[in-house]
Amino acid sequence: MRAKDAVGRHGEDVAAAHVEARGWRVLDRNWRCREGEVDLVALDGDELVVVEVKTRRSTSYGYPAEAVTRTKLARVRRLAALWLAAHDVRAASVRVDVVAVLLPRSGAAVVEHLVGVV
Repeated sequence: MRAKDAVGRHGEDVAAAHVEARGWRVLDRNWRCREGEVDLVALDGDELVVVEVKTRRSTSYGYPAEAVTRTKLARVRRLAALWLAAHDVRAASVRVDVVAVLLPRSGAAVVEHLVGVV
């Protein structure tokens, strides 16, 4: 596994633990289809949340959340619709969140959770 892939995988593990600690139920991780990949899908009560996870080891190239562009969010919304079409899940509503994970050289990961990103 490449170092970049390992960092991303660790960030997704941190993000999954973060949402589970909030009482969410993770339904899917790294769901793939022809159009792309969804990092996390979870239930926050009766609301389905599609989570885009961005992980960085430093802020040299900006904070992780800054890497989530309008184009990326549009793609995540399309993927959310495809995920719902492929799964028998009933939800009162659907939203897209971003979980940004910063992995410093020492100490715990720093998690920034942006709720309902448009």
